[in-house]
Amino acid sequence: MATLILVRHGRTTANASGLLAGRADGVSLDQVGREQAALTGDRLASVPVAGVVSSPLERCQETAQLILERQTGTPHAPVDPDLTECDYGQWQGRKLRDLATEELWPMVQTQPSAVVFPGGESMAGMQARSVAAIRRHDAAFEAANGRGAVWVAVSHGDVIKSILADALGMHLDLFQRINVSPASVSIVHYGASRPSVYAINTEAGDLSWLSNGMSSGDAAVGGGAGQKTP
Repeated sequence: MATLILVRHGRTTANASGLLAGRADGVSLDQVGREQAALTGDRLASVPVAGVVSSPLERCQETAQLILERQTGTPHAPVDPDLTECDYGQWQGRKLRDLATEELWPMVQTQPSAVVFPGGESMAGMQARSVAAIRRHDAAFEAANGRGAVWVAVSHGDVIKSILADALGMHLDLFQRINVSPASVSIVHYGASRPSVYAINTEAGDLSWLSNGMSSGDAAVGGGAGQKTP
């Protein structure tokens, strides 16, 4: 299969002020977030990506644009509502420090599979629609560009954590063990027999080795020799 690069949007004005932005309009990258996203774009500049799929929210589209501007080609750049932020319902727009006092908060931390946000979405539903979207796009990029295709999905922290948990074979109740920082890069290859997770939450480092493609064979006993650089 193709290789997926998961990118969280850069820091926003809401992140900086401790607000849960959710799906609110007008939440854009702040100066730090733009610099973070530009650095991620620079890291990916040496990797010819087949496409950059983005959540429809402004902060993700801004991040995607900073990645696209640094590509030498013209990658396909669709927007997919199934990669949008979780619908936090009545929690949206509130301070995280206040939400931490809610009765639902401990369940969000320890049993997210059972969480339904008041007036909003379940966390299990968020994972189901985002993983389905990722698998759909991955198959489409491979069909159009071959098994060596590399593509980018720009989304949100909880969404990306849920996709990584699925790739790792983790129950959703364990996904809070995963950290995904603003503008970080995580890498998943959906092989013939299982997903392989190559990176989680990287904020720096050379990514040019991705241009060589991934092996679709069995896992190397002992760990193997690693990826070849160009």
